[in-house]
Amino acid sequence: MKNLLVTGGCGFIGTNFIRYLFLDANFSGRIVNVDKLTYAGNLENLRGIEKKISERYIFIKDDICDSNAMTDVFKKYEIDTICHFAAESHVDRSIVKPDTFIETNIKGTFNLLEQARLCKDRLVLFHHVSTDEVFGSLGKDGYFTEETPYDPSSPYSASKAASDHLVRAYSRTYGLPVTISNCSNNYGPYQFPEKLIPLMLLNALDGKSLPVYGDGKNVRDWLYVKDHCKAVWTIMNKGKRGLTYNIGGNCEMANIDVVNQLCDMLDGMIPDGTGKPRRDLIRFVKDRPGHDLRYAMNFSRLNN
Repeated sequence: MKNLLVTGGCGFIGTNFIRYLFLDANFSGRIVNVDKLTYAGNLENLRGIEKKISERYIFIKDDICDSNAMTDVFKKYEIDTICHFAAESHVDRSIVKPDTFIETNIKGTFNLLEQARLCKDRLVLFHHVSTDEVFGSLGKDGYFTEETPYDPSSPYSASKAASDHLVRAYSRTYGLPVTISNCSNNYGPYQFPEKLIPLMLLNALDGKSLPVYGDGKNVRDWLYVKDHCKAVWTIMNKGKRGLTYNIGGNCEMANIDVVNQLCDMLDGMIPDGTGKPRRDLIRFVKDRPGHDLRYAMNFSRLNN
């Protein structure tokens, strides 16, 4: 892995992955970060890295849906490894404007796979980062395994399911060395504040309402982003080519419990000037269509 292409490296997880490789994993190769810099991408996330490791870090503002641009990147930098994070990822946005998700998550992945196929002789690995949402919803019991049938509920999860299938198909048809990871809900630094935890924190600090879908009892498995990055790097280095690996946090919580805990923590650390508990800001709002009840991951394959 001498020339590693990281797509979406200015986004939440991509930023943390690049930081982890350079600052913690002692990665000695070169990282080429391709990011379109949409609303959720921020070049400032990696400003320190750019200065500290400038000779082994290259940023390119481009779109993975532009096949000509991707051809140039693969040729110019002799890409031999891909870690593909770039994706539209917000379920609510996918319900309002699904075409963007189809374009980026499916066509963009296809373009990268085509480039990987053309440089197959030097290709070490194509790692595709995906989500537990492709599996649909669990009931009150049980866990997703790597063999759980796909049953996506939103345009977002359907587009990610399609991209997963493309990666597997290119492995089977063209013999590309691939791995896939499906992760649970991430949280941590550099997360865009449309997601639950940063949105609730910022709203609570500003005294704004805390909107919670439905009755708030939808359950998610929470995974700290750096733990996710460590797992991805482990899979890339030790995982069996052609296999999929679940990545979970073993931390199931109902959404309302997460929000309540955040409110209580803020009350203890930064008391509100009015003296009122921040739980009073919680507002239950109409549930979104196709809202999955529960996600939980069995990630014993990764642990083994």
